[in-house]
Amino acid sequence: MVYNDALAVRREARKAGLPYPTATELQKRVITGAKRTPERSWLASVGVDPLIQSLRDLDAAYRNFFDSVSRKRRGRLVGLPRFKSRKDSRQSLRFSRNGFRVRPNGKLYLAKIGDVRVRWSRALPAEPSSVTVVLDAAGRYHASFVVDVEPEPLPETGREVGIDLGLGSFAVLSDGSVVDNPRFLRKAEKKLKAAQRELARKAKGSRNRAKARAKVARAHAGVADTRRDWLHKLTTGIIRENQAVYLEDLNVHGLGRGRLAKSVHDAGWGAFRRMLEQKAARHGRTVGVVHRSFPSSRLCAQCGHRDGPKPLHVRQWACPACGARHDRDLNAARNILAAGQADRRNAPGGPVRPGAATPHRARPVERGTRLGDPPRTGIRAAGAGGIPVR
Repeated sequence: MVYNDALAVRREARKAGLPYPTATELQKRVITGAKRTPERSWLASVGVDPLIQSLRDLDAAYRNFFDSVSRKRRGRLVGLPRFKSRKDSRQSLRFSRNGFRVRPNGKLYLAKIGDVRVRWSRALPAEPSSVTVVLDAAGRYHASFVVDVEPEPLPETGREVGIDLGLGSFAVLSDGSVVDNPRFLRKAEKKLKAAQRELARKAKGSRNRAKARAKVARAHAGVADTRRDWLHKLTTGIIRENQAVYLEDLNVHGLGRGRLAKSVHDAGWGAFRRMLEQKAARHGRTVGVVHRSFPSSRLCAQCGHRDGPKPLHVRQWACPACGARHDRDLNAARNILAAGQADRRNAPGGPVRPGAATPHRARPVERGTRLGDPPRTGIRAAGAGGIPVR
């Protein structure tokens, strides 16, 4: 409500040609002043922390928009802030340090709410600076704490690996290891379709429809949780075993809009890369990203000859220059490794081709993410001659 009121005030000021109201003016108008009106008197029963955080969120949304338009912010263009709905699938409430406390008995105290029982996934490594309480589409509440963590460097291994991501196999590593694609969404489709058909039969606005919608949301949440847990275990194993990891800067957003969109989203390439970068920063490893224009599938890893384009159905090919036979994905992984290593040697700490390969510095992280266990679940060895057995 405060977010929407503040957004309406800023839009009115823009239409009238007036300067945007400052944060102090907005707080006086949509929080302090609103509490004295009959329509917004209920705001007095809410802690001031979440209300002020709503104004900060709006300010950040406008800042992201202007930075995106002026090209200070990289990535996709960010649109203007929009009004929020109470029917949004994700609701959140954020408290700063003065608005919450973790009790000795394990309960979480929230200002104006009281003590809340918490099922802790693990102990907090340090004193949290803020907590965000999130209600997801499946009706589950999560508490996500922000803590400052010190780097935990792992012993150096001297191993470096290139990774070629795909859909037939999730990943092929330059050492010949193959990570099978678990296809979590595909495996759950039968259950999801049944739940969605049941939802379609319910009358709009009825309680039974709300129950059916929650059932569909829980099914999707189960798929997402399973995929996230698997990715955490996989990335933890890769980071523990390798000093440097190189992968291709795939255009996940563009691929997610094509005919393979469902498979691309099911694979979770973007989450895989983010987890690698976060864990590399924490454990003193390096993640290098080779630019998407690098012809990893065309180059011969043996002699460096550049061959012509190859459609996706071509999985093995022979180099016309040296006669070496290649598995498409394994050859690409080895080329990615060679490109990353070459650019690191030529420019220590610099970018890998046009992509970024500098080690990521440790920064505050939200402890709402499960790290998982270290084993590299789902990785199998390559077959004879270094070519994966499919």
